[in-house]
Amino acid sequence: MTNIPVTTWSLEQNSPADLLPAAAPDGDVRIVRAEVPSPEFSRFLYASVGGDIRWIDRLGWTYAQWQGHLERPGVETWVAYDRGTPAGYVELEAQDDGVVEIVYFGLIPAFRGRRIGGHLLAYGAARAWDLAERRPGLPQTKRVWLHTCSKDGEHAMDNYLRRGFTLFDTKVEEETEAATPGPWPGAYPG
Repeated sequence: MTNIPVTTWSLEQNSPADLLPAAAPDGDVRIVRAEVPSPEFSRFLYASVGGDIRWIDRLGWTYAQWQGHLERPGVETWVAYDRGTPAGYVELEAQDDGVVEIVYFGLIPAFRGRRIGGHLLAYGAARAWDLAERRPGLPQTKRVWLHTCSKDGEHAMDNYLRRGFTLFDTKVEEETEAATPGPWPGAYPG
């Protein structure tokens, strides 16, 4: 197996005032919280959004692992729909001391390049800042952070910077090169 260098950038916002809006995309695009924990739906989103950019960490999760994760206090999934079809999602996870991580964010390949991503990221970051309002017992959000890497989409970093995130850490590590899994085996060449 071949190793490849992967650069991981960590970015943050330290105030709701850091969040910069994005223009709304054309058409009927709606963002809705998936309020009922559904391992099937969450795995579909994960595999469909990350299949061409080598998201593989959760592919081996069991149904019970998905269910347990989704039921954790402070985990939320917000889904963008284009004319009723899932287009992408953002997953939030509350951490200690008022920190919220945007754990996953992205669009299904067919929906990229249509201004949905900036809109979804801005909306998701706003939901990270007001997470405590929906989750009694959680502290008020003081910091929102995320990471992206050189395997992610070519416009990812620019989108994060345009939404007001600032870089606070960069790491380069060797990783074993993985095949592009697609939403099902063999969906994408790679």
